[in-house]
Amino acid sequence: MSDENPTPDEVWALLTRVVLYSRDPWRRAAVERTGLSFSRIRVLRRLRAEPMTVKELAYAAAMDAPATTVAVNQLEELGYVVREVDPTNRRKKLVTITAAGRAVLAKALATPDPAPDSVNALPADDLRTLRDILNRIEH
Repeated sequence: MSDENPTPDEVWALLTRVVLYSRDPWRRAAVERTGLSFSRIRVLRRLRAEPMTVKELAYAAAMDAPATTVAVNQLEELGYVVREVDPTNRRKKLVTITAAGRAVLAKALATPDPAPDSVNALPADDLRTLRDILNRIEH
């Protein structure tokens, strides 16, 4: 490790790499458990809070519009989402998660997500310090 003071961007890049690269086993397990691709699970997650247009959903899920349309079409065929006319603007359609969609999303989110070996290997003092720092920066 360097003795130089790291920039917030350097620390953030390291933190996101550690988390993103260690989540692959969880993603695979969630896909296996639900039979849905991870992009479909991501779409359902974004719809938990409120209905969205396909354009809003594409932005929220970091997907392009054509891929989002394909995902919504498949999820609609499976009964996990519905499209309805927006009551405030009849030219738009809103995508809403259904009860079945919430159930399959709950199944995905209930997939065990154990800490990676690198975190398990940390001593208790380091875990406590890391937890306390993360709690301070959590939004």
